[in-house]
Amino acid sequence: MEDKTTKVRIAFFIILVGIATMFAAVVTDHWAVLSPRVERLNTTCQAAHFGLWRLCLKSIYIQEPDPKGKGCGPISLPGEQNCSYFKHFTSGEDAQMFQVKTQKEYNISAAAIAIISVGFMILGTICTLVSFKKSLDYLLKPAGMFFTFAGLCIIISVEVIRQSVKRMIDSDETIWIEYYYSWSFACACAAFVLLFLSGIALLLISMPQMPQNPWETCMDAEPETQD
Repeated sequence: MEDKTTKVRIAFFIILVGIATMFAAVVTDHWAVLSPRVERLNTTCQAAHFGLWRLCLKSIYIQEPDPKGKGCGPISLPGEQNCSYFKHFTSGEDAQMFQVKTQKEYNISAAAIAIISVGFMILGTICTLVSFKKSLDYLLKPAGMFFTFAGLCIIISVEVIRQSVKRMIDSDETIWIEYYYSWSFACACAAFVLLFLSGIALLLISMPQMPQNPWETCMDAEPETQD
């Protein structure tokens, strides 16, 4: 029993790390960085980074060419930054450079799926804490399922954002020519791995333990009485 409790606590600790990385991904806006083509030096260009809720445009003064390509950046260079929430969540003017209208369906889907994932994490955490406090081991099964579903939801959200970026780069209506996925995207991928694998582990731990000797079940069975 103590061995099972230790395994559950280790799995839940890993899950807490996954929850932290998940929240870091959801609330930040460094999923992807987009860059337009820079034709000449000693000019100002605008790079963008965005997440599930917000877009940030950063004006960068280019003195030297980017060694990694012909884009505007790197995004870590100093410059004036202007951030705004997407129009489908708050009212405001269209972000013309970002072409919000072409990406509305993608971002709504990714954000909605991420919210569902957060809901699954909350339910799984409640089930796990109640099982610790009141020794209700049967709650570990739904907890494991909730965490597994949370991991699946966040990787679906990751794929939606990936398709969104691909569509922006391939579209002739946008100015972006280069992109890369940033640390918020990496946090989401790490959250998927931690939540999904730990959820599966929690499900396996909560299952009844199989007898080490297959004859134990037969020997423990009560003999049949003959009339």
